[in-house]
Amino acid sequence: MLIETKIGTSLNYYLIAFDANGKERANNGELISQKVLEILSKSEEPITDVFLMSHGWQGDVPAAKEQYDRWIKAMAKNRADIEKMQQVRPGFNPLLIGLHWPSKPWGNEDLSTVSPDKTIVSFDTTDDSQEELVEQYAHRIADTETTREALRTIFAAAGEYDVAPDTLPSEVREAYEVLIKEASLSSEAEDADTWSENESLNLDPDNVYEASLDEESEDVSFGIEDSPNSPGDKFLNLPRLLSFWKMKDRARKIGQTSGFNLLNRLQQVTNENVRFHLMGHSFGCIFVLATVAGTQHNKLTRPVNSLVLIQGALSLWSFCSNVPYRKNIPGYFRSIITERKVTGPIVTTQSKHDKAVKNAYPMAGTLGIFGGQDIDFDVNSEKTYPGVGGIGCYGIQGDGLEIINDEKGMLTLQESYNFKPGKIYNLESSKYIVVPPSFLDLFTGAHNAIDKPEVAHVLWSAAIAS
Repeated sequence: MLIETKIGTSLNYYLIAFDANGKERANNGELISQKVLEILSKSEEPITDVFLMSHGWQGDVPAAKEQYDRWIKAMAKNRADIEKMQQVRPGFNPLLIGLHWPSKPWGNEDLSTVSPDKTIVSFDTTDDSQEELVEQYAHRIADTETTREALRTIFAAAGEYDVAPDTLPSEVREAYEVLIKEASLSSEAEDADTWSENESLNLDPDNVYEASLDEESEDVSFGIEDSPNSPGDKFLNLPRLLSFWKMKDRARKIGQTSGFNLLNRLQQVTNENVRFHLMGHSFGCIFVLATVAGTQHNKLTRPVNSLVLIQGALSLWSFCSNVPYRKNIPGYFRSIITERKVTGPIVTTQSKHDKAVKNAYPMAGTLGIFGGQDIDFDVNSEKTYPGVGGIGCYGIQGDGLEIINDEKGMLTLQESYNFKPGKIYNLESSKYIVVPPSFLDLFTGAHNAIDKPEVAHVLWSAAIAS
């Protein structure tokens, strides 16, 4: 892979990849962050604006490249926005950085890979390979021996059936219950003041299994990976779902450490005239927010200039002064507001076609569609907001915030936003973040359909207003 990723547009980007522990990975023996720092330090053709982007859940290296290629191509097509940036930022010269953190179980982390691939999980395995799968799942659910024993039971059952049984075998149900308990003990909620308030997961093993049997799609994997339509595969949906917490926490940890350190270094080699704009998608919103927020013991050199959260898979209460249904605590990212760590606008998008945030996110929290919870999408409803719900569904909500729920929602390319610094904008975006009905499924929907010029228009407009 070239150090600078060429995608055939006026905009190119650099891919900075971290491993599961947050350590930057070298590409052909070179750290891309050093190359980026050198570019920012040069006086000729100085950089005016730095855009940092983070993908979300289910991103390995090929998927990250494919997503960033699509996003940036959409940005490059918006010539009117680029011309406006050139007007408000004389000498406009952007630097784009795609941040990669491994968020896909069994993903391809080869930096030389060019195109996305598919990973197949087979149950025709040796004892050694099955034990390797047990280890992989354990690291993504709860790294305990109790978890491993439950997983062995599930894998053993998965290899026994030529036809998926109509009901969940008792030994598998018991193993499911163990996994749910173990995941509950290790889950960390972003609404908690220390991100460690444990939540009991409201998942019913029988209902999850029955939903797997009822789903017509051959790939019922909660977006985890492509897998064969085998009877045993039906047993794996709950373990796959439970990997949710590990990936969510990884986004926070790597963002709060490696992401923060990278952004701080970039700011330190630039003057205050260089603006920084962050954009996240899905769990990538947690990554960029953790990057900006840092910890109680560290702060960025200066605030960032704009923040765009596309179909965010994090709590709608993350920024408020007092989280409902909790013990009088602020949202985990409250400091971003109180310490004004973003000087420009904070913009979010919502789409009713996003099944991952509308259904899978609350299902993976204390509420759940399989628990019979009926969550009303309409933000104007008289019903109160749920205790668990994603920004990509409800926007940012709660006390102590200057929120604008724009009635027009996401605009056409010919229309202009009136974004103001210090304000939060929730944009109803169902008109544009949508896919044809034939592509919709229960767990994903239009969650990844964000490579649209109208979405790029939002990103450009936030930067312009900063």
